[in-house]
Amino acid sequence: MTPRPRKWRFCHPFDGTNFYKPQGIPLSSLEIEEIGHDEYEAMRLCDVEGLEQSESAKKMGVSQQTISRLLSSGRKKMIGAISSGKALKIIGGEHIFPLRRFACGRRFRNGSPSTSSGQGGD
Repeated sequence: MTPRPRKWRFCHPFDGTNFYKPQGIPLSSLEIEEIGHDEYEAMRLCDVEGLEQSESAKKMGVSQQTISRLLSSGRKKMIGAISSGKALKIIGGEHIFPLRRFACGRRFRNGSPSTSSGQGGD
């Protein structure tokens, strides 16, 4: 029996900075702790924006139990990296960025163009 496919998660677009490390130590000499973009997004929504877990779950399109798991694993990895002097790398996953609309009426989702009606292609 095959496992159930992972559900896509709605995440805030990431600014591109995906490494955080202790100051003054070259990245090449550090251990790297990887944190998923979905874990990062769950922490951002709950800890930075101050949303309840149920509100965060709705924004990301997942269950409250999933948010709880993401928060627990993300916080553990982040605090572990900080307390052990490791670099922290934010990696991708199954996530969808909100649609971006441009002046021409076209939208982009996950790097692929689509028309304003939501149909793909040129």
